[in-house]
Amino acid sequence: MLIGVPREIKNHEYRAGLVPASVRELVRQGHQVLVEAGLGHGIGVDDAEYTAAGARVLPEAGRIYGEAELLVKVKEPQPSEIPLLRQGQLLFTYLHLAPDPQQTRGLLECGVTAIAYETVVGRDGGLPLLAPMSEVAGRLAVQAGAHCLERKNGGAGVLLGGVAGVEAAKVLVIGGGTVGENAARIAAGLGARVALLDTSLPRLRQLDAQFAGRVQCLYSTEASVEAQALEAQLIIGAVLLPGAAAPKLVSAALVKRLRPGTVLVDVAIDQGGCFATSRPTTHADPTFVVDGVVHYCVANMPGAVPRTSSFALNNATLPYVLKLAALGWRRALRMDPGFLRGLNVHEGQLCVEAVAQAQHLPFTPAEQLIELR
Repeated sequence: MLIGVPREIKNHEYRAGLVPASVRELVRQGHQVLVEAGLGHGIGVDDAEYTAAGARVLPEAGRIYGEAELLVKVKEPQPSEIPLLRQGQLLFTYLHLAPDPQQTRGLLECGVTAIAYETVVGRDGGLPLLAPMSEVAGRLAVQAGAHCLERKNGGAGVLLGGVAGVEAAKVLVIGGGTVGENAARIAAGLGARVALLDTSLPRLRQLDAQFAGRVQCLYSTEASVEAQALEAQLIIGAVLLPGAAAPKLVSAALVKRLRPGTVLVDVAIDQGGCFATSRPTTHADPTFVVDGVVHYCVANMPGAVPRTSSFALNNATLPYVLKLAALGWRRALRMDPGFLRGLNVHEGQLCVEAVAQAQHLPFTPAEQLIELR
């Protein structure tokens, strides 16, 4: 198969869809790989390393979109990239369609077949292609939040871990998945007082045992969210409904009641955000203030550490890329029901029910599409 990897053009997005080691594996198995010149500059990898791995380096993205059968990216195609996609072409990347009707409409109209990393399900029921970036985002959320808490950045002027004789900051993590677990671990490790909320009792028991009392693991209700939020200096939104828009767990009315200088970090912003006052921001302009509360809502947080993120992501995605390249998308998805869950769009048909409901669009079960032909 002819595989293409264009450079990412989203604001301050430097991750690479394939690293040289992944290219080498694909070439070793008989596939051809095209990469755009400068693909690896943001991760400290030059074009010569891609050439040595067996890739052909092309000077512009247009040729890659025009020639490749399979496109491997990191972020969703931007408005200027969607017209370059075509029917019969396969796109494998993060999509996050639920809160993005413009992208959904563009992908449906161009006829591409699109498989989303974030909706692929593993044999254990987890999200194997989302997990690596969730780990990064969870850890970064604390780092970003601590920075925002500095007075010059609009925060309350609080050191996350405090010092001897001075109380540490209170951190609230809403959601006990991969993001929440990693955020809680880093915050607790820095010495903050941490509370984590989730609605799964088995998960809360697991986290409580894991953190051995260093993190307060509480059942999430409207009342507990409110009580904990009013005490916190840093609130991290880490909720996820795979493929669907994130629920709004902190209302605008509650934001008004938070102490001035409180910081909200909305890791769920890719799926619309879990704070009512959230809106997507970029690494170039990451924060805004509502009612005296600092909001950090960068939609591609792991892009801040692109080298770590690219290699971590490739460790997870490469086996799936190899399957697609060797078997074609229909056969690869037919053999793996969890991989089939990744199919979001095919030739004008939408295959994710939650997205169809959110955007009032027709829904076609993916199972129907893999049986065709």
